[in-house]
Amino acid sequence: MAMSDDDIHTPQRSRSGQSSRTRAPGRGPVIDQEGREVPEANLHTRFEGLRFDFGHPAANPFGELTREQRLARLDAIAKLLDVAFIVPGTNFRYGIDGLIGLIPVVGDIITTAIALWVVREARALGAPWHITARMLANVAVDGVVGLVPVAGDAFDVMFRANVRNVRMLKRWLDRQPR
Repeated sequence: MAMSDDDIHTPQRSRSGQSSRTRAPGRGPVIDQEGREVPEANLHTRFEGLRFDFGHPAANPFGELTREQRLARLDAIAKLLDVAFIVPGTNFRYGIDGLIGLIPVVGDIITTAIALWVVREARALGAPWHITARMLANVAVDGVVGLVPVAGDAFDVMFRANVRNVRMLKRWLDRQPR
């Protein structure tokens, strides 16, 4: 038995013969994979015990990190972005920032967003406005010059804004009392 388009979009009666008027307006019956209607009572009891608590500290894997763990993570990200690889036969280092930056415009937007996340983490570690402003200036220079097609990519590889920013943050943190 084939259903017309009207039956699919606005069903008047369910297969069990009951009116679908008891449901929310504009919402038809819920049908399982075999084509049977799922009773309203079963919809709410199936997942009754399933709850997500995003406010709990264990729900966020990055929420409860120590200062040293955050610095280690920032350092690893900066090295991955700026100095992860070596050109064979030379001592020239580059990172995925230079590789992703080869994608016109989109690559530079992606790497700038990651660099801004590093600045955000520095702010979360308590970096003052003057350190944050210098870090943002490094990211801005890296992002704007990186938009230039070939010379910008070469500049991205040489400037290493993320390593500079993490080094600046570490120097500031080393001068702070514990």
